[in-house]
Amino acid sequence: MDAAWLSEDEEHAWRAFRRLLIALPERLSRDLARDSGLSPADYEVLSTLSEKPNRRWALKDLAAKMEWSRSRLSHHATRMQARRLIDKEPDPQDARGCILHLTDDGFRVLDEAAPHHVVSVRARFLDHLNPDELAVLRKLSTRIADLPD
Repeated sequence: MDAAWLSEDEEHAWRAFRRLLIALPERLSRDLARDSGLSPADYEVLSTLSEKPNRRWALKDLAAKMEWSRSRLSHHATRMQARRLIDKEPDPQDARGCILHLTDDGFRVLDEAAPHHVVSVRARFLDHLNPDELAVLRKLSTRIADLPD
């Protein structure tokens, strides 16, 4: 295979970005666990469900948003259900699927975790960017994340 090898600038940018992809999520994850006992996946499920009508959403749709398999999210949801953070309900549109529902306990846990998480996101990320950098980062992140598989 003929590869277009990275230039020195490209290599430095790529390595810096890879480091960011490792360091930032790990630090945010530690903060989240310390402050609330939640994992990043727990927080993603809870926060997404909190924004949906009646705090319910189909597992298949949430799995697609998270880029997880339905099976992986179903197992994770079962563990969250055991902690009374969410409930699973039959999906009337999909006999093999289910609807995830954010419980009152889950909403309370999210409500307590969110302020701490925002402080962490600001301290570890947002406070280090000026408005112009933030706009460019948003544009680039959206463009790359929305590329087809």
